[in-house]
Amino acid sequence: MKNPTISVAGVTRRYGDVAALDDVSFTIEQPSIIGLLGRNGAGKTTLMALLTGQDRPTAGSIHVTGGDPFESAPVQDDISFIRDNQRYPDDYQLKHALRIAPLFHPAWDAALAARLVEAFRLPAKTKVKKYSRGQLSALGVVISLASRAPITFLDEPYLGLDATARQHFYDVLIEDYSAHPRTIIASTHLIDEMAPLFDHVLVLDRGRLVLDRSADDLAGFAFTLSGVTTRVEPYLEGRDVLHSHEIGALSTVTVRGQAGRELVAAAGADGVDVRPASLQQIVSALGAGSLTDARAARPTTDLDASRATTV
Repeated sequence: MKNPTISVAGVTRRYGDVAALDDVSFTIEQPSIIGLLGRNGAGKTTLMALLTGQDRPTAGSIHVTGGDPFESAPVQDDISFIRDNQRYPDDYQLKHALRIAPLFHPAWDAALAARLVEAFRLPAKTKVKKYSRGQLSALGVVISLASRAPITFLDEPYLGLDATARQHFYDVLIEDYSAHPRTIIASTHLIDEMAPLFDHVLVLDRGRLVLDRSADDLAGFAFTLSGVTTRVEPYLEGRDVLHSHEIGALSTVTVRGQAGRELVAAAGADGVDVRPASLQQIVSALGAGSLTDARAARPTTDLDASRATTV
């Protein structure tokens, strides 16, 4: 297998006066599982379209497995991308989808596809256009994982799947990734549910990359203070508050950095709970500006700010 690398340098994608992506840069090394996160409209779908060669940037450069993905057959052979709204010909049944997929994926594993079809109980005789939302998602999972593509994109792969089916998907993904390491980029809104899968996280907000960190580094990125507002406030002085949420007399505040032992002890004595922020809380905090100040020119980003420190 090749050693795929994704390199994105200064990429901007404009649609008229709207910048769907604004000066985005990052590099992904194989193998890894990447979480591509952000609010609806943050630019995730646009970025996936560019990385998979379905669109071209207005400015900047993209290299996937060493080449430009746009209209490049060798690069496309290394990519699997099933959209969350993937469409199939009207007359397609399951057998047609599974027959055509290997033509686009040289490393196709028919045994894995058959195993997943059985596990997800996909109907063989029903036309794919009649599938439920969950069945369409399951078919996308089957093709994505069985493709064994060096770079696999999963765009909201769980839509319509119940909790049992989602857990089976996660289990198979980790099992197959361990046996056949590759680069997997997953876009999801079930952030905390998928967080244990991620080696690295990219967060977009209003077209800008606001977080680019390994899962290990995220442990010290932010923490939360929760309790009675009047007791929480004294511990915020001089700190970089990312987001604050109040309900009545209670507040939960997300703060950039790592909480030191002295802070945890002092706040605890005052009835204030201090704990590391979850990935969901971090993503919500970084995207909060787009809710509270839509007129802002751009959000404050982790890449603009100094590295988190112990406080």
